[in-house]
Amino acid sequence: MLRAEMRHAGEDRSLTAVLYTANFALNLENIEAYWSENGFAEGYDRLLDVLSEVVVPNLERHPGMGRPFFERVIGSVEAERIVKRIASRLAGLARNAQIREYVMDEYLVLYVHFPAKAKQSSAVHLLAIRHQKQLGFDLLTGR
Repeated sequence: MLRAEMRHAGEDRSLTAVLYTANFALNLENIEAYWSENGFAEGYDRLLDVLSEVVVPNLERHPGMGRPFFERVIGSVEAERIVKRIASRLAGLARNAQIREYVMDEYLVLYVHFPAKAKQSSAVHLLAIRHQKQLGFDLLTGR
């Protein structure tokens, strides 16, 4: 499961809170199962180390550092339809929220950044994580 360090952003008010979603946790469980089934549990441990020691601290300090998800080139009608659905859902959550991609060596993390408002500090919600060789993210069905 996720390490406790991944949710320590609340300790410093100048840092962006980085939280994970149920889908992100499910993705991590699937990655852990993959590495265990292939006899290399260390692969999962390494991923958790990079997430807690590099990715989360980077996003706490620079939440806009990932590349904008909606600026990708869309290569199919189906993908265009899905992107429109995601954009519609995002618009319902917050006016200035942005979906971004954080590129790691072997993994890609999809997250939403909610910029600070008058009485709320900035927040990042980790939505999904995939190995870069996997085809894509399934945000709409939770798989």
